[in-house]
Amino acid sequence: MLGEEKLAGLIARLDELTARLAEGPGGDVFTQLSKEYAELEPVAATARALMASRRELAEARSLAEDAASEADMRAIAREEQEALAQRIAALDHELAVRLLPKDAADERGAILEVRAGTGGDEASLFAGDLVRMYERYAALKNWKFEVLSVSEGTVGGYKEAIVSIVGKGVFARLKFESGVHRVQRVPQTETSGRIHTSAATVAVLPEVEDVDINLDEKDLKIETMRAGGAGGQHVNKTESAVRIVHLPTGITVVQMDERSQHRNRATAMKILSARVYELERGKLDAARAAERRGQIGSGDRSERVRTYNFPQGRVSDHRIELTLYKIDKIMIGEALDEIIDPLISEHQAQLLAVSSN
Repeated sequence: MLGEEKLAGLIARLDELTARLAEGPGGDVFTQLSKEYAELEPVAATARALMASRRELAEARSLAEDAASEADMRAIAREEQEALAQRIAALDHELAVRLLPKDAADERGAILEVRAGTGGDEASLFAGDLVRMYERYAALKNWKFEVLSVSEGTVGGYKEAIVSIVGKGVFARLKFESGVHRVQRVPQTETSGRIHTSAATVAVLPEVEDVDINLDEKDLKIETMRAGGAGGQHVNKTESAVRIVHLPTGITVVQMDERSQHRNRATAMKILSARVYELERGKLDAARAAERRGQIGSGDRSERVRTYNFPQGRVSDHRIELTLYKIDKIMIGEALDEIIDPLISEHQAQLLAVSSN
């Protein structure tokens, strides 16, 4: 619980930023001040509401204890005390959440990678279902969804799909999707009606900005090759596929979706930058990574985070022991927030517990 002095300090800083922005500074100074203002404005608004509620509570308490006041007035004041105490508790919690350390990548877009795991063709079909779920979810949020690379399954779906999702706060909402997603259902190819269990992995990486990471050309091994596939004159004659290896880390990206070598190289560099950036984030912020692993999973390929059971119509997130019987709405993105919101709340609760110790 913050004292009056600290609350006043937050409000004073916002007033200072307002005055400096009104002066019309240019260039990087304006950008920096605008960013701080956008982050601080909701914090200061909550601080103002909290200070006002505390003053009202003090007045109500004084009236309730005033023997010279009429009994009815004292009774009303006592009722107001209870309501104000609840409001203050809620505002205290809201302010504590707003003041939690922010993940610098939260407001960014994301690179989403979905890969078929155990389960053969059914795993590829499920990977395709997950990609469509995220595509529809992105559409509901008015985010831009762009397929960067796909490897199709033999009977449909994807062995691997890499997509870019651009919009405000994409990474903040999708970062807890990383991990192993398991499906239980009767495959289309199953004649005896037996339920099979398959899996797909999801990795969510923050989109990289130019200032984040600079890949040195001497650290890259870039090769071109003929694209594989069904063949044809273009495939036989043009080396449009690109393979890039980041030598310091061994991270490798192969891109062959486009007929243009230039576009394949640009896409490969975008994916490579995101993977290297996420690796560096983990190294530079080991404490955050350890805390995240403890609360919502590491996102590595060995950890099951969610199960989609089609015969029972349920989806269970194992990290927060949440089960929803609305698989149809979840698979079209409409009810995905009903899983994501509790994951974010749990993450915030754990951060609050750590910060209070």
